Amino acid sequence: MFDLPGRLRDMDRQGVGMRILSVSTPNVYSWRGARQIEMARYLNDATAQVVRRHPDRFAGLGSLPLDDVEASLAELDRITGELGLHGVMIGSNIDGVPINHPRFEPVWARIDALRLPVVEHPMFPAHTGDMEEYELPLRVGFVFDTTLAAARMIYAGIFERYPNFPYIMAHTGGALLMILERLDNGYRLFPDCRKHIDRLPSEYAKQLYYDTASFYGPALTMAHAVVGAEHLLWGSDDPYIGASSEHVDSLALPAADKAKILGGNAARLFGLTRSS
Repeated sequence: MFDLPGRLRDMDRQGVGMRILSVSTPNVYSWRGARQIEMARYLNDATAQVVRRHPDRFAGLGSLPLDDVEASLAELDRITGELGLHGVMIGSNIDGVPINHPRFEPVWARIDALRLPVVEHPMFPAHTGDMEEYELPLRVGFVFDTTLAAARMIYAGIFERYPNFPYIMAHTGGALLMILERLDNGYRLFPDCRKHIDRLPSEYAKQLYYDTASFYGPALTMAHAVVGAEHLLWGSDDPYIGASSEHVDSLALPAADKAKILGGNAARLFGLTRSS
C-alpha cells in the first residue's frame, strides 16, 4: 500500500479515480491499552499524510482505539479536525465485545453529532473453535460476525437513537439482507426485540449502506432490489481481490444506477470531489 507511485499507476490502469483508504482486520485491536492508542494515532497520521499528498486521488478513514472511550473521543476530534479524514472504520466486534455495548454509547453519540460516516468491517468472531479448517474464519466467520453485529446494532436501538450518520457495511452486509423477514418476525413476536426500537428492523436496515464486495451477482441484484442503488457503494476488497468493477458492470441495472454505485454515492456520503 505504501508504494504510492505504484498504487497510482494501478488506479490509472484500473480506471479508479479515487480510493478511500482504511486499515483492515484486525485494525488496531491486536494491541491493548496505551499501545492501541499509539497505533491508532500513528495509522491515522499516516493515512492523513497520503491524503494530503494526493487529495484528488485518496480519501481516508480513521481508526479508533476503542479499548479507551475517552481516547476514542479525542481521536474523533483529531480525525475530523487537524487530520481532515472522511470517516472511521470500526470492527464488527472489539476484541470480542459487541459494538452495541453500552460502554461505546458516548462514541456513537459523538459520531452522530458529527454526522461522520462509519464503515463496519468484519472481525473474526469471538469463538471460532468450529472454524479451524478450510480458512472458515475468513470464508464464513466474517459473514457471520458482520450479520451479528448489524442485527445487534438494530435491535439495541443504536440507529434509533443516532439516526444522523451514514453506516456502511462491508461485504454487502454479510447475510443481513437475506434475513430481514426473520428479524422483523422477532420484532413482532418477542417483546425483547421491541425494547429499544419503534419500527421493524428491516426499516433500519434499509437506511444503511452496503458495499458491493460480495462479488456475487445474484446477491448484488437482491441488495439492489431491497435497498436501491442509492444505498450501494462499490467495494473492491483490494489488495486481497483486486480493484475490478466487473461485478457491478455485469449487473442488469440502468446506467444511472451503476454510476451511483461506482462513485456517485461515495462522493455524496464522504463529501468527495471526484477525480476525472
